[in-house]
Amino acid sequence: MREPGKPRRSPAPEERQADADRTRRVLLAAAYEEFAEKGYAGARVHEIAARANVNKQLINYYFGGKEGLYRTLQSQWLKHEATFHDPGRPAADVATSYLHDGLDDPRGTRLMVWRGLSYAAGQETPDEEPEQDLSGITQRQQSGEIDPDIDPACLLLALIAMTSAPTVMPDLVKKTFGVEATDPVFRERYTAFVRDMVARLGPRS
Repeated sequence: MREPGKPRRSPAPEERQADADRTRRVLLAAAYEEFAEKGYAGARVHEIAARANVNKQLINYYFGGKEGLYRTLQSQWLKHEATFHDPGRPAADVATSYLHDGLDDPRGTRLMVWRGLSYAAGQETPDEEPEQDLSGITQRQQSGEIDPDIDPACLLLALIAMTSAPTVMPDLVKKTFGVEATDPVFRERYTAFVRDMVARLGPRS
């Protein structure tokens, strides 16, 4: 306890930095939940601040507003994606990594779906990745892992659809497989299917 009349000690620079880092972390965590639930258009700054239990003005201070917060989340996702989107790994391993990542934490997939729905509705959503990189697929075609006659853009879209489907349509999983998408039985069965489908993308003999 501070003694009466004794001047209050100013926080040390490292204490201020630690507090700033913590505030940024709780805001990003709260924003991830809010954007995943409601999309960019539906998310509200005051609700993000309430989730984080901080003053909403700190969103402007640390991120420059709602858009800056959203773009920071997108940048974090791209860094996370890079940890398993390795051109040196077999294509089947990369595909199942995307599948498992969505099953383990569906928020990233939900953000992608919300962005697509907003685009379909004519709404602008900030985007840190305005164009999809097809070089990973074309390199695999050149190396002989994937049939060079397959359209890379079509293949990318199909792979995204295949690996995100359980997260996007969990009700259909239950109706089709009789278990929830989170059930280990479904995970094992669908993982084997994804791996088999990707293996069939090799050059035709």
